[in-house]
Amino acid sequence: MKTEEIDCTPETVQDETAPTGARLNWAEPKNLRELIVGGSTLVPTLDGTLRPYVNLDNAASTPIARPVKEKVDEFMEWYAAVHRGSGFKSQVATEAYEKAREIVAEFVGADLSERTLIFVRNATEALNRCAARIPLDEGDVVLTTLMEHHSNLLTWRKRCVHVETISVDEFGAPLLDDLQAHLDAHKGHVKLVAVSGGSNVTGVVPDIRRIARMVHEAGAMFLVDAAQLAPHRPINMGKLGDPECIDFLAMSAHKMYAPLGTGVLIGPYSAFTGGVPELVGGGTVLFVSEEAEIFNEPPDREEAGSPNVVGAIAMAAAARFITEQLGWEWVVRHERELTSYAIERLNAIPGVTIYGPHDPSLPDDRLGVICFNLEGVDHRLVSAILSHEYAIGTRTGCFCAHPYLLRLIGVSANRVHEIEEELSCGNRRAMPGAVRMSFGFYNSREDVDAIVSALWDIHNRKWRGEYRQNPKVGEYAPVESKADPAGWFNL
Repeated sequence: MKTEEIDCTPETVQDETAPTGARLNWAEPKNLRELIVGGSTLVPTLDGTLRPYVNLDNAASTPIARPVKEKVDEFMEWYAAVHRGSGFKSQVATEAYEKAREIVAEFVGADLSERTLIFVRNATEALNRCAARIPLDEGDVVLTTLMEHHSNLLTWRKRCVHVETISVDEFGAPLLDDLQAHLDAHKGHVKLVAVSGGSNVTGVVPDIRRIARMVHEAGAMFLVDAAQLAPHRPINMGKLGDPECIDFLAMSAHKMYAPLGTGVLIGPYSAFTGGVPELVGGGTVLFVSEEAEIFNEPPDREEAGSPNVVGAIAMAAAARFITEQLGWEWVVRHERELTSYAIERLNAIPGVTIYGPHDPSLPDDRLGVICFNLEGVDHRLVSAILSHEYAIGTRTGCFCAHPYLLRLIGVSANRVHEIEEELSCGNRRAMPGAVRMSFGFYNSREDVDAIVSALWDIHNRKWRGEYRQNPKVGEYAPVESKADPAGWFNL
């Protein structure tokens, strides 16, 4: 199929929705892509033609925002080992590291006089660390929902406690009546309810405040996995003891335009005192003798070894970038307008099924995460064609939420068992899944137009290349291509 080459470099594409207001000291960008590193990168397609990369895989990880990179570059002149260093650079680095802790806490409305913020690698580690600090005894129950990322499901299964999942409606939203029924059925035994603040599959945003009230009325603690929510909606953890407060919160910097290997776990100060930390070593102890040890107070006792100081600085810079340079009002409005536009255009393509809320009027809040399938074309083939022929980056599969997506797609229990058998034999050819497009602040209607135009071509079977599937991994690749990733970056 012949494709018209469209010049969509930053110099030619204008984004009239670009936010106004305070920015760092540089020229006003012509479009939002100029605010991210790699926003104008050209990548090769099937025939070797270079095209601007359209990144629609932000739910997995976002590019780094230029203001964040600039702050990191500025800090690198002062980087040194934090805590206990007497050198001047160590003092500067330590002050910056602890200031970053304050800024990230402020970003989610956490009062550090009653809470502890621990820097970890990512939200997955934060959830695992939280599970290690919550005392769970025989008979205790942990409730989560069917829409959870594996990190907020397997973490609790690993603790060998009784874990039950709250069901979802046809659009993937947790059924709060079912939550109440589980709370009533295990009255006095539910220790924790762990819920995603925003789905990485359907974009569903649960009513966190209402859930918090229900959980606290039942005498349980409430945890929110905010990995998807944090860069898209404002969060206020509230004061401990308030009926609508969030007791524990986990999030990752790499989803909020600071992909430098940092996340946080925030929880009550009291939850991190006493006992032995899950990770021990340098920094966790106040004193060690040949017979015993005295552990530090939180957060030091929970941050073993040399911390990712640069990552903490980047996360704090990202929080400031979102709140002060973009502004929540603009972020929410821009994402809602883009999501509505995308859903409307996708609904017009015959054979497209969107999983989750798909009313363009967006009667309920939802994130800019859209999972879909195109009838008659394997989801992995669709994603491969988008990449190799249109330079559009999406994601395919079940998005670390297998039970959720299998329910939404309608895979039967018998078929689930068949899939398990096929996978055990090394065959991933028929693994079910979907294609996911997800927006960052820098995406535009032009990006939506690009993927919709490509999907129309795929619907009409007008792709150019010949693709073969590797049954061991399930992915498709063109038989002939001039777009070999080898050599584009070298160490």
